Amino acid sequence: MLKILVAGGAGFIGSHLCKRLIEEGNTVYCVDNLITGDKKNVVGLMDHPKFNYIEHDVTKPLTQIPEVNLIYHLASPASPNKKSVRSYINFPIETLLVNSQGTYNLLNLAKEKNARFLFASTSEVYG
Repeated sequence: MLKILVAGGAGFIGSHLCKRLIEEGNTVYCVDNLITGDKKNVVGLMDHPKFNYIEHDVTKPLTQIPEVNLIYHLASPASPNKKSVRSYINFPIETLLVNSQGTYNLLNLAKEKNARFLFASTSEVYG
């Protein structure tokens, strides 16, 4: 089985991915800073022995991550509800940084750990 890091793992898609990966028998490291993600999304996984939650902003270096085989980069503020205080519209700088500096940090981690890397993002339209 694999050791997998899911950046943005407490978001809607990330939390479902974490659950599926755990069900398949993998060890999962869920990394999220909770800007638009919510710890409630992964509360059902918190006691699972193969689930590890790390509250961290990926725009900062990831120095305490164990060996991983695969990294999913889903960490980007996105919320379809523009009126919500958790909407990505309220976090323009954080959105830019996670998609630039965060991607850079996660790619460096993938290189360091010799891990495969998948980046996914949403397209948002405002207006």
